[in-house]
Parts: sequence; C-alpha cells; structure tokens
Amino acid sequence: QVQLVESGGGLVQAGGSLRLSCAASGRTFNMYALGWFRQAPGKEREFVAAITWSGTSTYYADSVKGRFTISRDSAKNTGYLQMNSLKPGDTAVYYCASTTYLSDTFYYLSGSFEYWGQGTQVTVSS
Repeated sequence: QVQLVESGGGLVQAGGSLRLSCAASGRTFNMYALGWFRQAPGKEREFVAAITWSGTSTYYADSVKGRFTISRDSAKNTGYLQMNSLKPGDTAVYYCASTTYLSDTFYYLSGSFEYWGQGTQVTVSS
C-alpha cells in the first residue's frame, strides 16, 4: 500500500514557476513508478507526466513538454513536478499517482495507476 500527499500548489502569474511535491509513504515506494495528472473544472482528468521507478524513463504530455520536468528522490520518498513558463491553461487540480508497473504504451491512462493523492490546486493568472 502506498499513500501519496501532494503539496506546492498555489497562485502564480503566467510565465511563472511552481514545483509540486508528492510525498509517499510505504517502504516499497522506490519500486513504484510515479505519474502526474491534472483536472480542470468541467474537463476530464488528463495525463501530464510520468517517470519509471528507476528514473531512467520519463514521459510527458505534448502540452507540457519542454516546460515541465518530472523527477524523484528515492532517498526522500518524494516525487516532483517542476513547472516553468506556466500558462492560464495549466490551471487545474494536480494529482500524483503511483503504480507497480508502468506500461510504456499506456502510461498516459489514469487506469494504469493504482494509488492516488488528494490533489493540489494550481491557478495561473493572466
């Protein structure tokens, strides 16, 4: 069992940066892949980024590629999402998620992840 808690959300102006954190409990978190999803009001939850348990492979949605960076610190049982050049369209609740096995085909599907955090709000003003 893995429990996830996100933090780092807030209000930022367009062009600004935020770093989200995802603190995990559970001794085996280092063996879990990590993902970030987001959900804007009235929209479906969408994939943002994912990283394998080893950190050797990362995946990004086209909309955030080049602006967002996913990473993890196994020693701290924490994952991160560095978000730069933020746009109003990035406004959403951001969720971290984890899974024991990350498919390199279906990594972008929320159903590929077993454990979810409660989410943290990110608001980007124009």
